[in-house]
Amino acid sequence: MSNPSPSAHRMPVYFLGIGGPNFMENQNHPAYLKLGETGLEITTKVKPKAVVVFSAHWQDGPSRVSINAAENAKLIYDFYGFPPHYYEYKYPSKGSPEIAEKVAQKLSGAGIQVEKVKRGLDHGVWVGFLAAFDPKRNPLNVPIVQVSLFNNEDSGLHYRMGQALEGLRDEGILIIGAGMAAHNLQDYRVNRGSTKPMPYSISFDDALEAAVSSKPEDRRTAMSALMRRSDARQAHPTVEHILPVHVVAGAAGADVGERLWTMPEGPLNWAQYRFGKV
Repeated sequence: MSNPSPSAHRMPVYFLGIGGPNFMENQNHPAYLKLGETGLEITTKVKPKAVVVFSAHWQDGPSRVSINAAENAKLIYDFYGFPPHYYEYKYPSKGSPEIAEKVAQKLSGAGIQVEKVKRGLDHGVWVGFLAAFDPKRNPLNVPIVQVSLFNNEDSGLHYRMGQALEGLRDEGILIIGAGMAAHNLQDYRVNRGSTKPMPYSISFDDALEAAVSSKPEDRRTAMSALMRRSDARQAHPTVEHILPVHVVAGAAGADVGERLWTMPEGPLNWAQYRFGKV
């Protein structure tokens, strides 16, 4: 029997739909349960040595990104007006200065300005990770290094950042983007309580699926065209929740993406995507 090629051991990459702070107390929500399934896939089948994650809730400068190089990745409670006990939630996590340096070198090598900082995990990471990697039932137990997005709307630049990090996948490092396939808080506030999907929460995610599952050589063009669709601004009045999928699409290399699951709910969509096989 021939030895498997190095690519056979390459980590996949994921885009996970992750909700706001109240999501962590909605443990019967289908998206919460699905995150638990995907998290179990990651811990039992993918088995990464570390995780590099991009969240919708950390943007740095228009031409610079930051990397959390802290050894202890404490939680950031970057939300306001919730019940006091929300600020007592814990998620056990540790960072890795060594992994942060690997990320910094790859980004710098691609001409991207980077800064290493000491920062915790924002709720765009840990709220979803509580669902995906329950500390008691399915702990992740590997270092987590968060990298910021750029503070701009340039999806192509985010794609290029992902391309620069593709090689991490061959070192047992899993790349995850955390956001939402549709995220319109303006309509959410207007239609609070309604779960009837808005048309764009279906149509935009269907277009996202088509772009993600396109041939790798066509994917960058397809992902760019996605943001020029007439429903793109309806699904994302601000783009920070969709930019992480552009990062992971860039990191996907020759792997084709697939939609693992989708759920439009009002002006939101909780879809999950994976590039590469498990």
